[in-house]
Amino acid sequence: MKNLFVFTLLFVIQLTSFSQKTRISRADYIAKYSDWAVREMKRTGIPASITLAQACLESDDGNSWLASEANNHFGIKCHSTWTGDKVYKDDDDKNECFRKYFSAKESFDDHSDFLVNTKRYAALFNLSSRDYKGWAKGLKEAGYATNPKYPELLIKIIEDNKLYEFDKGKKTNINNSDTTNVKHNRKQKLSDVDGFSFTISGREIKLNNRIKYILAKTGDTPDVLAKELDMFTWELLKYNDLTNDSILKQGQVIYIQPKRNKAEFGKNTHTVKEDETLYSISQYYGIKLNKLKKKNNLNNDSINIGSVLNLRIHKFEK
Repeated sequence: MKNLFVFTLLFVIQLTSFSQKTRISRADYIAKYSDWAVREMKRTGIPASITLAQACLESDDGNSWLASEANNHFGIKCHSTWTGDKVYKDDDDKNECFRKYFSAKESFDDHSDFLVNTKRYAALFNLSSRDYKGWAKGLKEAGYATNPKYPELLIKIIEDNKLYEFDKGKKTNINNSDTTNVKHNRKQKLSDVDGFSFTISGREIKLNNRIKYILAKTGDTPDVLAKELDMFTWELLKYNDLTNDSILKQGQVIYIQPKRNKAEFGKNTHTVKEDETLYSISQYYGIKLNKLKKKNNLNNDSINIGSVLNLRIHKFEK
């Protein structure tokens, strides 16, 4: 009996010790998933700092039950559109449905897609990828979390761990980063933002209207580009107002994240020139084609040379 007691005690001690050793630290968690956050920023425009801060907060640095049992690092619930695996746990209400993923990577991918494809988050994509404070506040306003201090919690994680360094769009050693000259100004000039560029999969990624784009090369097709950039073909088509039978031309602007609802600040109108189309103008300014039509009360693609198109404000807005 005594031996059994000793064995049980040793087992409990070892189990406790093992549990303590396997807890992931915040620094280790950030190091492990920062590359994924940067990749998702390049794909969708969501600041890497925001993705990492949300993941740290929602998953308890990867130690939560949801993260461990369901690879759910962002606390995303099932909602009516979810057709994948599910798990149930108490949250705001008892026995709520949460999404279950095959891997943590799937969770990061779905987090981005969830924000991109959910209408109430659309306004966030008018913000710069470096405006982490605006994104933090916008997420709360759009209903991502019920905690009234959610923005402050995200901002603290970002600033305490210098996660804003990842918003530069490249892998960064945040422990050795010199941040004395880094400025995070929500009123940063758009021209400075649009001058930002980097390379992924051998492609130079540039910004226009704070939207990431590449230039098509000879032989490129939507399927080829989607595979190369680790995107879905439908995403590439949707982001560029293209169809399945669209043929890409060398030098054609191809956006790899959604276009915006209006042109950047200061570009209010455009006078139609010869050989221009509504589509070419929408691509030039990074405006969704349907939004460009709506701003100018157009029911078709027909435009006349010399016509003045509104790029930011609806024709009859004052």
